[in-house]
Amino acid sequence: MGRHYDLVVVGAGIVGLGHAVAALRRGLTVAVVDRASGITGASVRNSGHLCVTGQEGEARAYAELARELWLTLAPEAGFWLGETGTMVVARAEDELAVLEEFRERRGGQDARILTPAEVRDRVPVADGVAVGGAFLPADLQVDPREAPTAIGRWLDAHGVDFFWQTAVVGVETGRVHTTRGRLAGDAVVVAVDHDLDQLFPGLADDHGIRRCAVDMMLLEAELDRPLTSPLLTGWSLLRYAGFARTPSASALHDRLAAEHPALAALDANQLYTQRADGALLIGGTQHRSEDVSPFQLEGAFDLLLEQARELFGTADLRVRERWQGVYASAPDEFLVASPAPAVRVVSVTAGIGMTTGLGLADRVVDELFAGALGSLTSAGSAARAR
Repeated sequence: MGRHYDLVVVGAGIVGLGHAVAALRRGLTVAVVDRASGITGASVRNSGHLCVTGQEGEARAYAELARELWLTLAPEAGFWLGETGTMVVARAEDELAVLEEFRERRGGQDARILTPAEVRDRVPVADGVAVGGAFLPADLQVDPREAPTAIGRWLDAHGVDFFWQTAVVGVETGRVHTTRGRLAGDAVVVAVDHDLDQLFPGLADDHGIRRCAVDMMLLEAELDRPLTSPLLTGWSLLRYAGFARTPSASALHDRLAAEHPALAALDANQLYTQRADGALLIGGTQHRSEDVSPFQLEGAFDLLLEQARELFGTADLRVRERWQGVYASAPDEFLVASPAPAVRVVSVTAGIGMTTGLGLADRVVDELFAGALGSLTSAGSAARAR
């Protein structure tokens, strides 16, 4: 670990990898350190839906930049990326009202409103389920179990040094202290998501960081035709700010909570994606706390299966896998802090890391190095000479 780097990244999730990508493209030397033996966290435990369209404000800017980076990385790193767009099925008039208001707020550019027949033509939902829907053409889809790992391999092949099974015990300007020794770098980015409270507990407390556990499933499903794009429902419209800030969203929230109190208590997001092998991914229920319970409620999975059966009109759903993802949750969507000179703590704190993380990371690397690259590199050269 004697080499001096321009950037040391702590954390090999999609946000950490994004910083490594951004630094590598700027010609910087990079090390990535992670306590696991590979990428095993939230970056591989999500739906693979890159929901660019549903973001607002700062998140939308990061998502749009991330979209371009995903499109560039996919052929370079050799993973599948679908320019699939997203389908939204509206099962009630208040859901359709949210979609129509969203379209109007975006000037008619980001969503195409669909009739019930158009939804049925595009999505394998049961007859009579949809009162309408929308198509969001800008959204993307990846296989989350493939894409982050492929990015890591690509970074490794292009000279980024990875230190796996290496826990970080302290960070200061120019140094990262680990269980295998010290890593030196001109700049340090800490991207450890919810584990921020292990390294910078004061920052975690100040920003209200909690852990959000998401329970998800992978199913064998006999649908009458493939699901060719991610599918959102009324529950999803409460999840993403672009929809949730429409005038009709409050009434939608109240109606769903009244009709489905158990799902509302589980903070459900009835979202579906289909993998290349035909398996159907369902997400998910969410629970926030300082620590994550190791016990998952079977009743939560039963409710998700019940909703899937109603939506697709089939009872032939066989569970292949169940799992839990954990991500950082806070009142604000992003945390970017500087606890020491040339040290940045970066986290996406709203469950949209795959959608926005690459864009956020690119901006952070710009801020760290643009204009200061000469002085940082000179300092690094001096350190290497010593």
